[in-house]
Amino acid sequence: MAVYARVKEGVYFDSIKLMSVASELRHLPGVVDSAVVMATAANKAILQTAELLTPAAADAAPNDLIIAVKTDLAGAEAAAALDRAEALLHAGQRAGGAAQELRPKTLRGALKSYPQANVVVISVAGRYAVDEAWEALRRGLHVLLFSDNVALEDEIALKTYANAQGLLLMGPGAGTTILNGAALGFANVLPAGPIGIVSAAGTGLQEVSTLLARRGVGVTQGLGVGGRDLSAAVGGRMFLAALAALQADPATEILVLVSKPPAPAVAHAVLAQAARSAKPTVICFLGGDAELAADLPHVRCATTLTEAADLAARLAGAESSYSQFDFTQQAADLRARLQPDQRWLRGLFAGGTLCYEAQVVWRDLLAEPVWSNAPLDPARRLDDSAVSRGHTAVDLGEEEFTVGRLHPMLDNALRIRRLLEEARDPQVGVILLDVVLGYGAHPDPAAELAPAVMQAKRSAQANGRELIVIASVTGADADPQNRRRQVERLAAAGVIVCNSNAAAAHLAAQIVNRQSPIVNRQSSIANRQSSIVNRQSSIANRQSSIANRKSSIVNRQS
Repeated sequence: MAVYARVKEGVYFDSIKLMSVASELRHLPGVVDSAVVMATAANKAILQTAELLTPAAADAAPNDLIIAVKTDLAGAEAAAALDRAEALLHAGQRAGGAAQELRPKTLRGALKSYPQANVVVISVAGRYAVDEAWEALRRGLHVLLFSDNVALEDEIALKTYANAQGLLLMGPGAGTTILNGAALGFANVLPAGPIGIVSAAGTGLQEVSTLLARRGVGVTQGLGVGGRDLSAAVGGRMFLAALAALQADPATEILVLVSKPPAPAVAHAVLAQAARSAKPTVICFLGGDAELAADLPHVRCATTLTEAADLAARLAGAESSYSQFDFTQQAADLRARLQPDQRWLRGLFAGGTLCYEAQVVWRDLLAEPVWSNAPLDPARRLDDSAVSRGHTAVDLGEEEFTVGRLHPMLDNALRIRRLLEEARDPQVGVILLDVVLGYGAHPDPAAELAPAVMQAKRSAQANGRELIVIASVTGADADPQNRRRQVERLAAAGVIVCNSNAAAAHLAAQIVNRQSPIVNRQSSIANRQSSIVNRQSSIANRQSSIANRKSSIVNRQS
């Protein structure tokens, strides 16, 4: 078996084309594995792990294209496989042979075809996305900026202009939005209902909205604003604008706000905006202070997406289905199947928010720290995102993995490679996966993940170990992939499928957590003491806020 690679200097193709060609190569006789990717540092690390990195590919620059095949072919036959890849890249047809649909090549051309449109979805390489967004805003159009790899200063400038023009600039990296029932980006088939969602977390919006849908509760709008919007630098510019729009929307009766913890000043601004409306509001700043809005009677705070969905569903009249995720007996039975050395948990996530939520759960349940390329604590950042250590949660949708390749919700190849690699680690006992369905996502993720899970389990069994694989499936039965069928297929492959990402994280933690009840109680006491300190800080902040309001009243009276 040998690896052959070809480097094309300064050549760029979109991620869908690259995935399509790589998939075609893997079906050629004699080709065992293949990759067609941009030569970014993260992609080269992945190629090295997959034993597809040649010296020439290792020396390639980030703007170069790498075509690599692992094959038992040699000489002219191996070269023919690389030639085939180049031919597919430059062909006027898709790799499957179907002619491409003729579409406008510019925004101007699209508007000539659709003059009534008032929203533009932009999904091009980051270096081109900013110019396209400026053109759309200057034409008076709302923008869903799906593209990532956009500079922070460009995001601030675009959102400042959009605010001044009364427009929405959702993104960059806004993967999910629902406008008047239309699903944009990664979104699901949802019923109409009374709940409006503003989210700085795409998969967070999907998780909450689909959990609501399974309770029979629908949404009016779901506005994704991009993961950096609530940072101190951006200042919540679009989150606040979207919240104000839904507060003014008569069809929206209940509000749900979803984000990782914002910068403190931005959190205060969001609470101030929430206070301007009497509409019931659920705030989920993942892992944030549950007492954050104690002085606002119409605002409730949730610590997980599951809890947020349950609170909102109950406000809409549905019965509660929330539980405290007590998997004690099931976890004990599963733990008994593991070898003593199988102590580590590995989470391989397509959804960044779901990766973050799992870490929030594990922070309170696991005795050892969790390492990640997107950690809660910067001190727990992985030195190399391609190499796990201890308990690890990897967000495979981070920009380091998506430059020059498809997002893992579309392409399972990278996650499957990582899954098989983790299964070979004799200290790994549990692997957790999230599977996200809906428009824009892979048409049948279970068809690829289920066989990979069975292969991973066989690999562990061949070495005298059992591997436990747990998953959650974010989606609805009405989605193109059909959630029920996806769950059934995964379960048939030996995957334990939980009802939500938070539930899956709880079960995984309870399996690998081998600490004694005394240690767990001590940890719980420490967490409660920390919570008391946080509440005291929150009380002090509220007292400061009251003092500021009193000062404001005095000033107005003066």
